[in-house]
Amino acid sequence: MNFVYVSPQFPKNFYHFCECLKNNGVNVLGIGDTPYDELAPELKASLTEYYKVNTLESMDEKIRALGYFIHRYGKIDWLESNNEYWLESDAALRTDFNITTGMKTDHILDFKAKSAMKAFYEKAGVPTARYHLVKEEADAKAFIALVGYPVIVKPDIGVGASKTYRLNNDEELMSFLAEMGDVQYIMEEFVNGTIETYDGIVDLDNEVVFETSHVFPEPVMNIVNDSLDMAYYSQREIPADLLDAGRRTLKAFNVRGRCFHFEFFRLNEAKEGLGNQGDIVGLEVNMRTPGGYTPDMMNFANDCNIYQMYADMVVYGKYQGPAPERLYSCVYASRRDNHVYQHTHTEIMEKYHGDMVMQERMPAILADAMGEEFYMARFKTQEEVDAFIRFVQM
Repeated sequence: MNFVYVSPQFPKNFYHFCECLKNNGVNVLGIGDTPYDELAPELKASLTEYYKVNTLESMDEKIRALGYFIHRYGKIDWLESNNEYWLESDAALRTDFNITTGMKTDHILDFKAKSAMKAFYEKAGVPTARYHLVKEEADAKAFIALVGYPVIVKPDIGVGASKTYRLNNDEELMSFLAEMGDVQYIMEEFVNGTIETYDGIVDLDNEVVFETSHVFPEPVMNIVNDSLDMAYYSQREIPADLLDAGRRTLKAFNVRGRCFHFEFFRLNEAKEGLGNQGDIVGLEVNMRTPGGYTPDMMNFANDCNIYQMYADMVVYGKYQGPAPERLYSCVYASRRDNHVYQHTHTEIMEKYHGDMVMQERMPAILADAMGEEFYMARFKTQEEVDAFIRFVQM
């Protein structure tokens, strides 16, 4: 089996996907823009061959890479990056080379465009916020007259919380309209809710291989725009209503053979047309792993290896190992270089040395959302999770 992995060097933990695929007997063929000599030794050991391009933004270069691999190794069975940024180009390459084990161009906008997602949530029976595709001032004001301030604006096709804003009045609206340029923005009514995710891996038959959930107490939009500290954690028990909504959404989108990351609001207060306090509302879907080191959080929380689960799904159709158990809640808490904290790094490490599972610097490209310095630990109770976040970030 020939598996082309696009950008296997970033994020750095993604080498585990390549490693587990190789362990399952797969020819892992990497395409990246990092010089080969600069690749991590673990990644080099996991790749059958690596093709360096000048830039991964160039479809022509990636097409030449695919042509080279086909000439040398034969038919390509899989192509994947597990990275939101490359989803469209991944789909285009699958379409051009008739790689049938993933999304193609005719399906990709159902997942990439936030406005297109709405129809699939409706099919799943999951309510979503009312929306408007921003074109001009009059239409935007008409929508706001219907739903009221505040409203949320964000690129209809975009990655993460980049360029996502809350508009509270006409003055902020006019400022936004003057600066939005040619980007197509979606405007949504504001929803007061806490983000809970439904994350995992699904096989080619649309059956769940692995599922879990994470809670984000503070919206990522606020973290990015206001330079707040980031903290989130996995749930030891997936709430029944979230599990039901997540599985129905998975079926509605007909997701197959990939990792997924679905975001929902749990309403903090009743919202007309959406539900009562505590109800589940759809936010958006992402057809890749959750960001940063969340895949590793899944492993620590469940004493499992989701990279191996993915590799087993690719090669055998199903995960070959024992069913994972949610033994812990794994928590991520980060700090920013320009903030002053009560507790030093040494104090954190000394207090939580027995619970800490990872401590690193976050790559600069992810730091706006994730913070510069992060601490990851696991606990069995929510009280311990909350106490850890307070200690790290106070």
